[in-house]
Amino acid sequence: MRPFHYFISFVIWIISQIPMRGLYLLSDMMAPLLYRVIRYRRGVVFANLHNAFPGIGDKEIRRIARRFYRNFSDLILEVIRGRKISRNEIQSRIRFRNYEIIERLYSEKKSIIVSIGHCGNWEWMTMVLEMICPYRVFAVVKPMNDVYFESYLARIRRRFNTRGGLVPFKSTLKYMTRTRHELTIHVIAGDQTPTRDEINFWIMFLNQNTPVFLGIEKLARSFDQAVVFFDIQREGRGRYIVDIRLLTENPKDTTEGEITVKHVRALEEAIIRNPDNWLWSHRRWKHRKPYMEASETSH
Repeated sequence: MRPFHYFISFVIWIISQIPMRGLYLLSDMMAPLLYRVIRYRRGVVFANLHNAFPGIGDKEIRRIARRFYRNFSDLILEVIRGRKISRNEIQSRIRFRNYEIIERLYSEKKSIIVSIGHCGNWEWMTMVLEMICPYRVFAVVKPMNDVYFESYLARIRRRFNTRGGLVPFKSTLKYMTRTRHELTIHVIAGDQTPTRDEINFWIMFLNQNTPVFLGIEKLARSFDQAVVFFDIQREGRGRYIVDIRLLTENPKDTTEGEITVKHVRALEEAIIRNPDNWLWSHRRWKHRKPYMEASETSH
């Protein structure tokens, strides 16, 4: 481990000991630092917002951006706090609406793929889901470039998960094949960006031609698993509500592209309702659709 990692580990350890009230005081100082001084991916954030909402004026775009940076600061510190937060406290901060959908699918012995976006605190949501539901819960994750931070985050993610685990993004098919005879939930972010070589489906998303993975749809149809969308919204600082929406419980009866369109539209609706709640610093539109792309890939 490099000296930089030792220093960061010490800082993270200190932050993880701070009570929640103090954590948000720290976030109030950190957010303007990220926004005005460090200007963390500020060009990306503003470009994404302007392109997604072309009819909104500059004043409103700036307001959404400032709120995004505050939410982003909260998220960073909440994830760090996940190292020490108790079971009772984290459960008290995540509320599920329409949870009876999960209970019914379990009683019918139907495994589930949960589609999420990078909204609210998806890390806390997955940790709580692992505690409360009878399924084996697996979070599909993209490894970080820094091995040390990847390992640190993995330890936090596994704190309360004794029956499921983390699935590397590119190994999802292999892991799902291994557990196909068990009742499982696989949580997959539906707003990841494919590489240029992986693009085979485009859709209009937030007013822009956007490439999306077909993985959720293909896995659901291959393993005959229900697809559910989790809309993770803030109720207050450090408090979230997860609105559960069933997209399909019979994926083999759907047409090609139908499930993908459904989960992308569900996410788009959630973002439009609360635009500051999404991860605007993500370089979601780094690929442009070729001018003469075959029309059947657009929806």
